[in-house]
Amino acid sequence: MKNLIYIGFLLTFTFAFPQKKTEPLKTQQNENTKVHFKENPTLFFTNSDSLILQVHPNASLIDSLWMNKLIKSPLYDKELYILGDDEMFVADLEELSTEVLKSRLKHLNSKTPFKIEYNPHLEQVIRTYLQTRKSSISTIMERARYFFPMFEAHLAKYNIPMELKYLAVVESALNPNARSQMGATGLWQFMYPTGKLYNLEVSSYIDERSDPYLATEAACKYLESLYKMYGDWSMVLAAYNYGPGNVSKAIRRSGGSTNYWNIRKYLPSETAAYVPAFYATLYLFEYAKEHNLKSKEKAISFYATDTVRVKRQLTFAQINETLNVDIEVLKFLNPQYKLEIIPYIKGKNYVLTLPTKDIGNFVSNERLIYAYADLEDEKEEKPLQELIKLEERITYKVKSGDNIGKIAIKHGVAESNLKKWNNLKSSRILVGQKLVIYAKNTSPVVAAKVAPNNDESKEHTYYIVKLGDSLWSIAKKYSNVSVQNIKEWNNIWSVNSLKPGIKLKIFN
Repeated sequence: MKNLIYIGFLLTFTFAFPQKKTEPLKTQQNENTKVHFKENPTLFFTNSDSLILQVHPNASLIDSLWMNKLIKSPLYDKELYILGDDEMFVADLEELSTEVLKSRLKHLNSKTPFKIEYNPHLEQVIRTYLQTRKSSISTIMERARYFFPMFEAHLAKYNIPMELKYLAVVESALNPNARSQMGATGLWQFMYPTGKLYNLEVSSYIDERSDPYLATEAACKYLESLYKMYGDWSMVLAAYNYGPGNVSKAIRRSGGSTNYWNIRKYLPSETAAYVPAFYATLYLFEYAKEHNLKSKEKAISFYATDTVRVKRQLTFAQINETLNVDIEVLKFLNPQYKLEIIPYIKGKNYVLTLPTKDIGNFVSNERLIYAYADLEDEKEEKPLQELIKLEERITYKVKSGDNIGKIAIKHGVAESNLKKWNNLKSSRILVGQKLVIYAKNTSPVVAAKVAPNNDESKEHTYYIVKLGDSLWSIAKKYSNVSVQNIKEWNNIWSVNSLKPGIKLKIFN
């Protein structure tokens, strides 16, 4: 969608989808404890920063390796998903004869409102996807298990054909963070002006074009308006990609035809390939079993997630450290937050999406999580020392495979400090980028407190990290041990460093 649309509607949004109910956590707090929290929330912390929350007994990590694969696909936008003429595969496929394809397309045409007709170009597109894109299509099918139920609920609301859920596949390969070379963003690839027309907010913190719920609602409104203009869903597809004004020009140049295949030669190459890509995708999903196309992994289900409105600013790191929800899971479920920060602005309703098993933990411990975030933010905002010796500053050049947490651990510094020293707004770094690092013993950030001496001669014990553990849940197992203590004793600075099986040193 590279052009402004001409018909707009006010964007309204509701979270109207079925959810599994989460059983309330068994509380260990009595009425007196609750009163004490209101009067002094720091009573719920050990050494002022170890959060004592109630942990859901069945909580567990979602496979971060799978989630990382789910987010990163070789087909990240429509420029790569749509085939160019030089990519067409022309050889025959034993699994799909022309006659079989004609029969299947005829069947699809009979049960959909689209005018799906056999033509040699569409056959070439389908054959090419089957020959060269099977692996990528399987990855997209796995994403579809999460996104399609949400799409279908919105499409039904606007009485739009269910097959248009495949439009988001062509647009973004179902990657909510997809961004085209022209700047179109999100599952439905809204350009900035079009997104603003449908009230999709874009700021330094948030890009609602990447919000799966809000962007899907906006896309349905847009598709509805296009159908009122053309009365033909194939033409709607062309207009979604090329803009209604440009499609109208192609209609005039064709002599007034409103059949897509008649005006196709008057459209630019990308739009000419766009509708065949949609039909090919529809075919591949509908006949996936016949072509042995399967989802690669077991994904999180859409119905196994829920949302909660936040009442203060929270970072993904703070949610990770308190609820132990994997960072990659948070990124996947909340792609609209550009800096991994959920802002709080009075009058705005910014929501956090979590697996249902973690929603219960969040709701039961909401005040404690906010109090923990208050203490963490207070430490982050302490002033920098004014004097730093120049010769003690290190310049590090980012290498392939590096990430911000790995570099912080390597140099024994906090990830948050590393970001401050280099004015980084997020954890994203590039190969070849130079980072300024200060030696830990002369770190410009004033320490919140002095860590206990971790001399081996001192009395200490070891704790082996288990599945579902977080720094705060480990700290609360010991008296007078804080999250910061554990970080400093074990040189842990990244929220991604705590993995099952790691042995932590604990000084008593």
